[in-house]
Amino acid sequence: MEYKDYYKTLGVSKNATEKEIKSAYRKLARQHHPDVNPDNPSAEARFKEVNEAYEVLGDAEKRKKYDQLGADWRRWEQAGQNGGFDWSQWMGGMGNAGGPGGPRVRVQYGRPDDLNDLFGNGGGGFSDFFNAIFGDMGMGSAGGRSGFRSQPQGQIGQDIEQELEISLTEAYHGTTRLLSKDGRRLEVKIPAGAKTGTKVRMRGEGQPGYGGQAGDLYLKVKVAHDPRFERRGDNLHVTVPVDLYTAVLGGEVRVPTMTGDVKLKIPAGAQNGQKFRLRGKGMPKLRHKNEYGDLYAQLEVKLPKSITPEQRTLFEKLRDMG
Repeated sequence: MEYKDYYKTLGVSKNATEKEIKSAYRKLARQHHPDVNPDNPSAEARFKEVNEAYEVLGDAEKRKKYDQLGADWRRWEQAGQNGGFDWSQWMGGMGNAGGPGGPRVRVQYGRPDDLNDLFGNGGGGFSDFFNAIFGDMGMGSAGGRSGFRSQPQGQIGQDIEQELEISLTEAYHGTTRLLSKDGRRLEVKIPAGAKTGTKVRMRGEGQPGYGGQAGDLYLKVKVAHDPRFERRGDNLHVTVPVDLYTAVLGGEVRVPTMTGDVKLKIPAGAQNGQKFRLRGKGMPKLRHKNEYGDLYAQLEVKLPKSITPEQRTLFEKLRDMG
C-alpha cells in the first residue's frame, strides 16, 4: 500500500498551523471544485485528494497518528527499505499507534455509501490508505449499525464577489438594485451610509455546493466620485466660492448639501481657506440610525480679474489707510 504525503497534497509544511492548513485547503478546494471544472476529470480527482488530506490534517487526533506513522515511514525508507513496511500496527484506526502489541484489525476496502454521496455517484470515497489507517476513527453508530461517520457534509459552494457602483446620492439615501441570476430577478438593498468597500451579503446566492449548501454572493460597493463633495469617512467636504467683498465685509453664501442648499453666514474679515462646520450635514452613519457626519465648507475667496480705475483708486486708498 502506498504512503500518502498529505502535507505535500495541501502544499504546507509539517509544522503548519491549523489556520494555515485550513487556508490551504479552502484555496485548493475552490480551485479544483468539480462545479468550477465540470469537464475536467483530473480536477475532480485532485479535489478528492485535497479533501482526504484535510480530513486527516484538519483533525488533531488523526493528524497526531498520521505524524507518528510518517516518522516510522521515513525511518523505514532511510533504513534502505529492507522488507515490506509493517502496516499491521497502524491499520485499524486508534489501535496501538506505536507498538506491535496493538490489536490486529481486518480492514475491508469498501467505499462507504455516504462518501459516494459526498463525491457524487460513482465518484468513489477516500483512498485505501485512508480507510486502512483511519477507517475506524471515522466509525460511528447510527441506529445500532456501524458506518462511516458523516461529519463531512459535502463542500459549501464558493462565495462570489461582484462590484456594484452607486452614486454618492444613492449612498446617502440608500438604494436598491435588481439583479438577474439563473433566470431569477433578485432585489438587493444598499443601506444608507454605504461606503466604497462596504459588502452586502446575499446568503445562498453564490456557487452551488458540492453535496453541501450554496455559497454566498457578496456585492462590494463602490461609491462613484461626486464633483461637488469629497467624502472622508462619514464627513463631507465642499469648496464654497466667496467674492472678495463678502469675505471682507461679511454676508451670506449658499452651501450645497446632500439635501439641498443652505445659507451660511460669513463673518467680516473671513480668510481664504477658512472652514466652517455644518453639524449633521454629512453622510448617514452605517448601522447607526439617525446619526450623521458633518459637512465642512471651505471658503475660496475669488479676487476680481479686472478692476475699473475708480475701483483701483479705492483699493489704493484702503492700502494707504492700512
